[in-house]
Amino acid sequence: MAPTVDWATARSVAARITRDDEFASSYKAQSLRDDMAELTPQAETLVEGETGLVSLAGPAKVKVVDRTEWVDVNLAAFDRLMRPLLAKLDRHAEEAKSESGEPSTVRQILAPVGKVVNAAAGRVGPKVAGGELGVLLGWMSGRVVGQYDLLVIEEERPEDQDWVYYVGPNVLALEERYGFPPEEFRLWVAIHECTHRAQFTGVPWLRPHFLGLVEELIDAVDPDPKHFVDTIKRLAEQKRNGEAVLDNGGLSTLFATPEQKAVMDRMTGLMSLLEGHGDIVMDRAGEDLIPSQPRFHRVFANRRARASGPAKVLQRLLGFEAKLAQYVEGERFVNEVERAGGRSLFDRVWETPEHLPTGAEIKDPAQWIQRMA
Repeated sequence: MAPTVDWATARSVAARITRDDEFASSYKAQSLRDDMAELTPQAETLVEGETGLVSLAGPAKVKVVDRTEWVDVNLAAFDRLMRPLLAKLDRHAEEAKSESGEPSTVRQILAPVGKVVNAAAGRVGPKVAGGELGVLLGWMSGRVVGQYDLLVIEEERPEDQDWVYYVGPNVLALEERYGFPPEEFRLWVAIHECTHRAQFTGVPWLRPHFLGLVEELIDAVDPDPKHFVDTIKRLAEQKRNGEAVLDNGGLSTLFATPEQKAVMDRMTGLMSLLEGHGDIVMDRAGEDLIPSQPRFHRVFANRRARASGPAKVLQRLLGFEAKLAQYVEGERFVNEVERAGGRSLFDRVWETPEHLPTGAEIKDPAQWIQRMA
């Protein structure tokens, strides 16, 4: 089967959107690399002291990247995650071919609107998909400050796994725009990313649980075009009735099956927990060392909520508004649980996957508190 996404096109489009301004060769790049190499171990110690989570994978590996390199990292992750889905679509295509006795491709199954359209889709479909992904990653590359690699790339390439990334041009741009003290801001960012690393490498079952949810989501994909057509009809009816069809997570949830939505609820609970916990730890762990922390927090909260115009539309389509809400709801969940039972009650989330909050429990922490009681 032809690739569903043209990765070269995705990278090319993203590269035209990103603006690194020769970051890699600037004197500021090397200074930032030196600082992050020094501050990240300090951040790990602070995170361990605040959370009690100790990485079982040893010290963090640190890499300061430009925006194009960040795009490359995420393209590799997309490629790895999509393989099981493409394999499933391939199997469905072969089954359809066997049943009908006629040649069939996944694209023809999903877009049965005539020979002309199918022929065009066969030529430009992967490039179009690659272009769309490139626009998404290109736009995001200008907003992301740091990222912990969730270990979803090739298992046989351990040297490419378990990295803490910092997007250098974005770190420097924020420091310059808001007058942030560099050493304080860089430590604050490092604490957040090291918190995520501590979550995934300090809780032995968390990474396989997360990847298991991803696999469940893929297994629940319905490749039958009838599901797609039925969804379009349902959305059109909801729109005629004045319902806001994009309010519950963007395009990804619109076409989700009931099985997928159930898995998405569990993933929402998990990601809200991790993001909210990460924000709280980054504010607490270095409180004595980062006097500017309250200002950093205010600036980032305003930055997340400030999108308008085309950016606002894009966020709604992609479900970014729901993603941004995860930070707020996750923080509120952690705070309310700790108010009810202290740190010892909250730490029960790390004991077993069954103790993780669902999406509903994140929104109403009292449900989780009652369940734990």
